[in-house]
Amino acid sequence: MADHSHSHAPGEDCSHNHGPQSPGIPQPDPAAQALIDADFVPTPLALHPDPHTAVCSPHKLEKCDKCNVDFVNTNRLAKLLVANPSLLCPPPNNVVSQQLSQMALFKSGQAGPALGRYTAAAQLAVQRPPWEANQFMREELSTVISNRSAAYFDLGDYISALADAEAVISLRRNWPKGHFRKAKALLGMHKTKEAAESVRLGLSFEPQNSELLTFLNDIEKMQQKLEEKRSQKSTPAVSA
Repeated sequence: MADHSHSHAPGEDCSHNHGPQSPGIPQPDPAAQALIDADFVPTPLALHPDPHTAVCSPHKLEKCDKCNVDFVNTNRLAKLLVANPSLLCPPPNNVVSQQLSQMALFKSGQAGPALGRYTAAAQLAVQRPPWEANQFMREELSTVISNRSAAYFDLGDYISALADAEAVISLRRNWPKGHFRKAKALLGMHKTKEAAESVRLGLSFEPQNSELLTFLNDIEKMQQKLEEKRSQKSTPAVSA
C-alpha cells in the first residue's frame, strides 16, 4: 500500500492517486554503458525505396564490403516484424510460422522445372524468424532438399542427387528418407554395396520402416544376381 504521509484541509478535493506508482525507467549501469559506447561506431545508412530496408548510404547496398556493413539480417527481422504487427517483439517461443517454402512447392511430373522451385523453396526455408527453434528450419529445409534430390534422380543426375541426400542427412541424420535418397542415388551410380549400407544405416534409426525394408530387399536381390553373373563368367567351360 502507498504511504499517505500528507493531509488534506477540510473540504479539499483529493484529485491525485495514492495507488501503486509505476516504477521509473532504470538507470543504465555505468560500466556496461561505457563498454557499449566504446564499441559503438556510427554508420551512415539510407533507406531503400522499401522503407523497411536499410542500405549503405554511398552505394545503396544491403551488404557492402567497402562500407563494412551488413544489414541483411536486420532487414530480414524488420520485414518479419512488419508482416506480423500483432506479434510481441520477440514473440513467445510457441509462436511458429507456417512452412515458408509451401508457396514454392508444387506437384508435377516434370523434374526439370521442379528443380528451380525446390531451390527457391530452400532459400525460403532458411529465412525462418530468428526467434524460432532451429529444428523447424532443419525439418523444413531437409524436406525440400530431399524432394530436390528426387528430382535430380529422375533427371539422371545421380551426383547432384547424392549431394542433396548427403545434405539431408547432415540436417536430420535420424530421418530415414535422407538415407533412402542416398541409397537411390548410389544405386543409380551402380554402387549396390554402398547403397545397401546406406539403407541399413537408415534402418538403424527406424528398424520397421517399410520403404527401407522393401528397398533393401530389392538391392539384395540385385546383388545376388550380380554375384551369379560373376560366378558364371569365372567358371571355365567344360569340353565334351
